[in-house]
Amino acid sequence: MNNKMTLKTGYSNWQILALTVLRVLTGWHFLYEGLVKLYTPGWTAKDYLLGSVGPFAPFFKGIAQSDFLLSIADIFNEWGLVLIGFSLFIGLLSKPFKLAGILLLLFYYLSYPPFTGLELNGPSEGNYWIVNKNLIEMAGLLVLFLFPSSHITGIDRFIFKKKKTPSED
Repeated sequence: MNNKMTLKTGYSNWQILALTVLRVLTGWHFLYEGLVKLYTPGWTAKDYLLGSVGPFAPFFKGIAQSDFLLSIADIFNEWGLVLIGFSLFIGLLSKPFKLAGILLLLFYYLSYPPFTGLELNGPSEGNYWIVNKNLIEMAGLLVLFLFPSSHITGIDRFIFKKKKTPSED
């Protein structure tokens, strides 16, 4: 018998721990960012969108210049971040929310792409070339999507219980 403990998922305990930590930390980041926006009086994405650069800047600036589209973008930002974060944090229905997180991060990435020659008019936390925190977090969510853990260490394990086969009894 192999002394290395593995669950029936094929993941080792260390792999499960690492995936769970990545999911929870990413969830916390999304949740916290959403709650800050939700509870900041008068928060809006308008200035962020107006500062957009790159080939998709006209699209994002157009959203900012329409009161209707801006209100939708603000709601999706606030509640999208909160719901994605909460889902990942507790491991509830996290698979579709991981895809939603990738999509939301893709919008952030495209509004401020870290390409040479683009003058940034908005928030910058460092010096980037092609790879920034949004792209890294998208990659992390892709890893979590391809190697899920919420069915093992999240609320999903109680919702999506695998039926035992006769050989598992």
